[in-house]
Amino acid sequence: MTSLQSGFSASFLLSSSCSSCQRFSPLLFSQRRCSNFILSRRHLNRRLKPRLRHAVTENSKLDCKRKSRAAAEDGVFTSPEEAKSFDLSSEERIYKWWESQGYFKPKFDRGSDTFVVSMPPPNVTGSLHMGHAMFVTLEDIMVRYHRMKGRDTLWLPGTDHAGIATQLVVERMLASEGIKRAELGRDEFVQRVWEWKKKYGGTITNQIKRLGASCDWTREHFTLDEQLSRAVMEAFVRLHEKGLIYRGSYLVNWSPNLQTAVSDLEVEYSEEPGTLYYIKYRVAGGSRSDFLTIATTRPETLFGDVAVAVHPKDERYSKYIGMMAIVPMTYGRHVPIISDKYVDKDFGTGVLKISPGHDHNDYLLARKLGLPILNVMNKDGTLNDVAGLFCGLDRFEARKKLWSDLEETGLAVKKEPHTLRVPRSQRGGEVIEPLVSTQWFVTMEPLAEKALHAVEKGDLTIIPERFEKIYKHWLSNIKDWCISRQLWWGHRIPVWYVVGKDLDEEFIVARSADEALEKAHEKYGKDVEIYQDPDVLDTWFSSALWPFSTLGWPDDSAEDFKKFYPTTMLETGHDILFFWVARMVMMGIEFTGSVPFSYVYLHGLIRDSQGRKMSKTLGNVIDPIDTIKEFGTDALRFSLALGTAGQDLNLSTERLTANKAFTNKLWNAGKFVLQNLPRENDISSWEKILAHQFDKEEFTLGLPLPECWVVSQLHMLIDSVSLSYDKFFFGDAGREIYDFFWSDFADWYIEASKARLYHSGNGSTASVAQSVLLYVFENVLMLLHPFMPFVTEELWQALPYRKEALMVSAWPRTPLPRHSNSIKKFENLQALTRAIRNARAEYSVEPAKRISATIVGSDEVIRYISEEMEVLALLSRLDAQNIRFTDSPPGDANQSVHLVASEGLEAYLPLADMVDISLELARLSKRLSKLQTEYDGLSTRLCSSQFVDKAPEDVVRGVREKAAETEEKIILTKNRLAFLKSTVPVPK
Repeated sequence: MTSLQSGFSASFLLSSSCSSCQRFSPLLFSQRRCSNFILSRRHLNRRLKPRLRHAVTENSKLDCKRKSRAAAEDGVFTSPEEAKSFDLSSEERIYKWWESQGYFKPKFDRGSDTFVVSMPPPNVTGSLHMGHAMFVTLEDIMVRYHRMKGRDTLWLPGTDHAGIATQLVVERMLASEGIKRAELGRDEFVQRVWEWKKKYGGTITNQIKRLGASCDWTREHFTLDEQLSRAVMEAFVRLHEKGLIYRGSYLVNWSPNLQTAVSDLEVEYSEEPGTLYYIKYRVAGGSRSDFLTIATTRPETLFGDVAVAVHPKDERYSKYIGMMAIVPMTYGRHVPIISDKYVDKDFGTGVLKISPGHDHNDYLLARKLGLPILNVMNKDGTLNDVAGLFCGLDRFEARKKLWSDLEETGLAVKKEPHTLRVPRSQRGGEVIEPLVSTQWFVTMEPLAEKALHAVEKGDLTIIPERFEKIYKHWLSNIKDWCISRQLWWGHRIPVWYVVGKDLDEEFIVARSADEALEKAHEKYGKDVEIYQDPDVLDTWFSSALWPFSTLGWPDDSAEDFKKFYPTTMLETGHDILFFWVARMVMMGIEFTGSVPFSYVYLHGLIRDSQGRKMSKTLGNVIDPIDTIKEFGTDALRFSLALGTAGQDLNLSTERLTANKAFTNKLWNAGKFVLQNLPRENDISSWEKILAHQFDKEEFTLGLPLPECWVVSQLHMLIDSVSLSYDKFFFGDAGREIYDFFWSDFADWYIEASKARLYHSGNGSTASVAQSVLLYVFENVLMLLHPFMPFVTEELWQALPYRKEALMVSAWPRTPLPRHSNSIKKFENLQALTRAIRNARAEYSVEPAKRISATIVGSDEVIRYISEEMEVLALLSRLDAQNIRFTDSPPGDANQSVHLVASEGLEAYLPLADMVDISLELARLSKRLSKLQTEYDGLSTRLCSSQFVDKAPEDVVRGVREKAAETEEKIILTKNRLAFLKSTVPVPK
């Protein structure tokens, strides 16, 4: 098939001389064209005639109006008639124009049907990575689709203050100036962070805009905004008043370098080479042979041992259960030997040291059995007084010295390599230390119960559904949430202590310092002094309030809260289903009585072309901004959107290149459509084009076959794509649009339309083709706009009579008429065309050569195929003057290539039209001789036992496959020779 691109040059030359295919005036398609001038198709029929007549009679007045309008929008859009390809640099101009027109804001005038998405707030310290590109793409697709569907849409953006990350960034900046945080003091340091945020905090926001995010930036929030801070204080106070917030000492993830507790999400586990140490624990009161050997990866924590455990059914150690073991290097400290099913008999020696102060699993076991908690670690990662002579040593230095001392005392058995699952800080990369610390906690079980019911009752739908099981499992086994962090940047915990009073007993929870002081005066008198808790809240605490705090809560009367809450969709990565999504659900139900969103859409990770996770270490990180510069935003978005919900996506340069080619294909199609429409002042031509009513069944059924086929296919596509959008099957929607545009429209209908535009003397068929080209193309742009907003808007603005921007145009309605019988008929025409093309390729017929043909079929088939003789001739490169349509084979059938296109449709192509038979016989005879020689050589090798028995198996297999392939070619060549010889007499 002639490609769209290769067919353009010749087609455009033809169009320039065709009266029905004249180009639009440059005024209509220039960069200066104003959107206020253009009209929508639905109003055009009743307004076109007087408007165009007015244009003909009062050109000077109209030209003045155009010039004044053009000045308002100079340089925003470019027509395909003026540029060879879509200019990627225009994306930012288009985005600014959208924003300046107010298209991103909800209108408050479309009824009560809303579609609301809260953007997952990226860290204010961040810069764009592919994870951001993924969520922006998917959310923007949803928002643009529902906006075009007529819903009052709000995509609410914002950034997170990112307590640990931001504090680290500023501390490093100060360190480069020779300043330490402690030297500045808290207030001065926080002021420095705000200054940094003001200067650098907008980077991620600007990069998100570069992706085309149609957010309402007038509603942008920051988690430390005054409004959101007020919501955080209110939430803390209410939870405390209900008894759901408490202060206590528990095992947390501790970062020695950052000097703060960190959340589970901020701990990353990596497989690293390590060592398993085997150590003797003597049994108290026993002989020298009575000892238990434990295996541990962290021998330095033995100073915190409170028990030694074995499995109840492990016969090796049953006699020791109930006795005492002596902890090495502790001057004879005894701990009980206990049994518990928690112990893995097959790991190490089957004996487990219980150090609940430094291991999460040991901590849970100790709590269950009532064992004491012993901490041997300082907050800076050094050992404390409990470690005796090892006090003050760094934890890793202590490990080396302890093992050396154990070897000297004969208590070291052995050590061996062992792969460790090491917990490291996501921020600093250091090894996290489980440590008992006094922190603030939220009791989660009663909150989790309501969040579980929300899914069970169908109030919340998780996409894909398989993540519901994970969600339910986590909420059913939830632990209390440590919400305090030992930082200076963040929401300071709204708790005040009374000077001279017990911190655990006498404290005041209040919404502000003034309220706290007032409460203190009431309880302790006017002379009392108070001070605020130095800790700040976990960043995830404020994020858990995001869907409603950004809409005005706790002010339930706030206009945005009443209009847009609950929100519709929460889209994010599946890796934070527990840490963020579930917490939002719990907090939303607790504080508003409603689930904060109806749907949760979870996307997967983006991996490289080999399926590997992107990392700087592997050097396989793809930068979104660099990608946009090279391939364009549309190509990147389309590549990211073709995945499946919850599944990881492999992103490659090849995929991006292919989708950039898709952008170019759209552009060239737009060029073709525009250059084959009438002049703007050709009133009669435009009246004919715009009189076509594709939403009327009788009109669609009356279209010629190719036009009825492509319009029917389009109408089915609109139904299918709309359903895929509604079900959030974005990958399916994208692929369906891509396939229809590239194959049905570009490769088939555009090529078929050339028979109407360039070769037909019938003006009415040309008018129909022009109208269909415009109608199908504009609908493709609508369907594709949520995926590829920039190139579709640019092309839309180049089309005639656009009243509104594409992004706020109405989505195509459904259902629309289609004719299944016409689809089957055109598929027969396609099958016939493919068969003829394949035969031409098989016989190496020159592309420009036109050949004759006899088409054989039933009366009905012949009738509709013959009606499209010009289309068939153009698509198949047949000689239109020498095509015969009949119900029986021709007389020279034995001298023709016989093709069966489909049941009841055949073709006969005279061989003499396609090849010089004498030359072809000579060529095939030479080819047969060469193939036979090759086959004989392969057969000789395979008959040799020396080769078959001694050569590698894969080599022998390769030779056998090659021989079979060559034999098949010989048979085909012989058949071809026999056929050719049967068509003409060959001299002896």
